[in-house]
Amino acid sequence: MKRLNHLAIIMDGNNRWAKNKGLPSREGHKEGVKKARLAVEYALEKKIDYLTLFAFSTENWLRDELEVKDLINLFFQALEEQTPELIEEKVKLNFIGDISRFSKKLINQIERSKKQTQDYRPDLNLIIAASYGGKWDIVNAVKEFLKENKNDAQNKKITEASVQKHLQTNNFPDPDLIIRSGGEKRLSNFYLWQSSYSELYFSNKYWPDFNKNDLDKALDDYFNRKRKYGVETG
Repeated sequence: MKRLNHLAIIMDGNNRWAKNKGLPSREGHKEGVKKARLAVEYALEKKIDYLTLFAFSTENWLRDELEVKDLINLFFQALEEQTPELIEEKVKLNFIGDISRFSKKLINQIERSKKQTQDYRPDLNLIIAASYGGKWDIVNAVKEFLKENKNDAQNKKITEASVQKHLQTNNFPDPDLIIRSGGEKRLSNFYLWQSSYSELYFSNKYWPDFNKNDLDKALDDYFNRKRKYGVETG
């Protein structure tokens, strides 16, 4: 029976949602955090093993300085407030991306939240993509490969397996379904390697307007598709 093992979500449209309501961007991102919580609850309810939330991209660093500051503060606040709930629900927190670019305060909270959610068999593996970009992930994987083989690099071949081994997501399965809210129909540098055979679902709804019915529609669409993995079966 077809199942959904790994769901990934590009949570897009927070800024435009706020702008349409005459609100500062921070209010859109605050609503976005609430819907991220909804996505976690939904994944637990549907017994999905892995959920990736694209929280902060490498390109987000190019936004207005005040907005970046608000995003980082909201990220810290969400981790601090929601980690106890995640522990109670047996959600294991994982982080991918170049977190070294964040403040020491946020890095410490990331490490603390991650450590606190490791001591049980998880009902959900929650992967937070923060300061993450697909191009960065691939380049970083090659750098790690070369570093690992610095004394014998000329005799080592770079293969799919050797790159895969050093990706941030090496310990996780590739996503079965990627949902993007907000109306854009592209991946925007998210999971470029990992999405090679992912099913894609695009919604015109802004992320703060997303609800359980919208997630149901995406899953219904996924389960009605036939995954061929490049092999034509008739």
